[in-house]
Amino acid sequence: MTTLITARLTLRGPRPGDLDDLHAIYGDRRAMRYWSSLPHGELDTTQAMLDRMIATFADQPTYFIWEHAGRAIGAGGMHDPWEVGFILHPDHWRNGLAHEAMSAIILHLWTTTEAPALTADTDPRNAASFGLLASLGFVETGRARNTFFVGGEWSDSIYLALARP
Repeated sequence: MTTLITARLTLRGPRPGDLDDLHAIYGDRRAMRYWSSLPHGELDTTQAMLDRMIATFADQPTYFIWEHAGRAIGAGGMHDPWEVGFILHPDHWRNGLAHEAMSAIILHLWTTTEAPALTADTDPRNAASFGLLASLGFVETGRARNTFFVGGEWSDSIYLALARP
């Protein structure tokens, strides 16, 4: 199984035992504020997502669970062909962990895939996500209005890309 180690994190495949930690992330309104779906209200929703993650990781180790101090605190990597994304529990925001994780994952993606470039999509109101992507070298390629309708609210998108080095 593919595992990446950084100074503070273990980036690994999903496990059945991650359910409670992942539900704490995907069920948190703050973490899901700019996500493309509502927070997970039921554990079954997170279980279904975790089952999909486990099923795909063995064949495509590109989207990782971020483990810190023995707990799953986030997830991220490539989830669609060439598109990256990430989520981190709010208790760990502003500590550089997302930058640390995504830096390692991007290097892994360049060495294990044929991606000509990586892309990302973020809500313009999510300054932290946009800032992280910019610090990783992503550049804005376009914008679109009303791209997601979640919880009775439209959100816009900023599209970004990172060219293969």
